Amino acid sequence: MAFTRTYDGLEPVRINKWLGQSGVCSRREAESLIAEGFVTIDGEVVRDAGRKIEKGQTLTLNNDAEDSLASGMTLLIHKPVGYVSGQPEPGKIPAVRLLSFKNRYDEGEIPRRDASLPPIGRLDEDSRGMLLVSSDGVVAKAVIGPESDLDKEYLVRVVGTITESKLAKLRHGLELDGRKLRPAKVTLIRGQDLKFILKEGRKRQIRRMCEQVGLEVVDLFRTRIGPIQLGALPEGQWRHITAEERNALITNSVKS
Repeated sequence: MAFTRTYDGLEPVRINKWLGQSGVCSRREAESLIAEGFVTIDGEVVRDAGRKIEKGQTLTLNNDAEDSLASGMTLLIHKPVGYVSGQPEPGKIPAVRLLSFKNRYDEGEIPRRDASLPPIGRLDEDSRGMLLVSSDGVVAKAVIGPESDLDKEYLVRVVGTITESKLAKLRHGLELDGRKLRPAKVTLIRGQDLKFILKEGRKRQIRRMCEQVGLEVVDLFRTRIGPIQLGALPEGQWRHITAEERNALITNSVKS
């Protein structure tokens, strides 16, 4: 089914900008869709990349546009400790090395050895759990774009005395690198195990947050990104995200 949305802004806005702000696709992808004739406004095919949409007008992306946007590849890896998510330094092992036939969990296409599949969000070498890698610009923007509202869930084991005062500081009131952190949901599960839900991903954020309140992280496990759960995927294995999961990421990434 073709994508359709009616613009309700007060001022006219360029189509590529609006689609980008809506999380549907990047501005560059929007320009390509327009050039291909895949975009209509109130039934009229748009050919001008500078065209603006006005309040009350309805934009439609036809099925060819949907197919084009979905042509990227997004994979979910259960990353073990000891693998780095990004470009490795000498002697480090990148998580994309796990993308082999023997580690495949589903029947999806195996990426080429030279495929560009950058990580969508950090997961440190000494952390484990859910890692997304993707060549799909729409998915990348949905997860780590500046306007993304997706949360990420972690199970964290710490050493140190856990108090209500420390939990309150973790939830709200800490700064990193001179910048105040967004509120976090932090709950004590049992013993020394905490659950963190964040809406940002600063470098080694949870470990640095815990250090500020006198706690040391000894295990960090990411279980969820937005609506997608790691679930029963075994450690070291990978799978493709489904079309439904991709749509859920994009739909849930925009603030309501």
